[in-house]
Amino acid sequence: MDYTPAFEQTGGIGRYVRELTAALAGVDSSNSYRLFVAGARRAHLPPTPGDNFTWRPTAITPKWLARLWRRAGIPLPVETFTGPVDLFHATDFVLPPTRSAVRTLLTVHDLSFVRVPEAASPRLKAYLDAVVPPSVAAADHILADSKATKADLIDLYGTAEDKITVLYSGVNRRIKRVEAGADLQRTLAKHGLAGVNYVLSVGTLQPRKNYSRVIEALSALRGMGHDLHYAIAGGSGWLEGEMLRTIERHGMKEFVHLLGFVEDRELPALYSGARMLIMASLYEGFGLPILEAMACGTPVISGSLSSLPEVAGDAALLVDPYDADAIRDAMLRLKLDSALRVSLIESGYEQAKRFSWERAAMQLKSIYEELLNV
Repeated sequence: MDYTPAFEQTGGIGRYVRELTAALAGVDSSNSYRLFVAGARRAHLPPTPGDNFTWRPTAITPKWLARLWRRAGIPLPVETFTGPVDLFHATDFVLPPTRSAVRTLLTVHDLSFVRVPEAASPRLKAYLDAVVPPSVAAADHILADSKATKADLIDLYGTAEDKITVLYSGVNRRIKRVEAGADLQRTLAKHGLAGVNYVLSVGTLQPRKNYSRVIEALSALRGMGHDLHYAIAGGSGWLEGEMLRTIERHGMKEFVHLLGFVEDRELPALYSGARMLIMASLYEGFGLPILEAMACGTPVISGSLSSLPEVAGDAALLVDPYDADAIRDAMLRLKLDSALRVSLIESGYEQAKRFSWERAAMQLKSIYEELLNV
């Protein structure tokens, strides 16, 4: 398995690989796993998640490997670093060169760079346009994060339907409601949110997260006399300047809290302290914060595009992410309607229970075995 995203990425894909690998270690003690990590030295790696897992690091960074494999076209097989394997699972869009007898599985999280091209940096889009289609074509099988991503792979790349399996993410059992108390107050105080009525979003600062329209909607609500702040838990991304200009233009600097990257262990308190979670993205491959917020008893406003309705089910308010007025009205409704809040909290708990990393890991183990037994 390519564990590199878990080692170097703080966003959703990194969490996906960390959680899925840990769950896999809990359900499979028979197969032997090698965790490939680019840009790492063995001394910097934590203990493996299980006795049947071993690290296979290389100090060569992901950027240099991309240059060797893509730009220079050097067919150096990944087994040079991993040693002989029967199956290689590429967990982050791109399939490296492998020896011909090796079975290959590729995870494609989303095709946002095709569906919403204006929301990706030109350099990243050019790279993904060059490497993802041939990776999809070459892989023996594809994992998609959602039915929406599967549909995009079929529509945009002409991928055969039977070559794709949807593997849903899960909710870590540690993600649960933090009741009022010292732990909650300590986390809120650390992030400048003690005593603040705030709406929360979780995700990297980038255009497809649609934070600018949420800020516009919140500015309108504050103009109507509603004391709500906006907290965004996510590291810096590309093209975040538009959002920063929106904050300045609407005079919202005092009321928008950019928390930066937040450790996983702090997220339950941030979810629990929020009046609501809003995930009004223009495109998502899955949308894990929706389920995590639900597991913490926080009502959710979700965008109505791509995978988000699939994840939210009937347990969230759905809005057109391109309509700032609709976002404003949904926030106002959820703030004022206590019966609606209770209903969404109750249905949210049930929706979150439908998604587990253990279930995902069992499905993944089955897919590995099918590929190895062909």
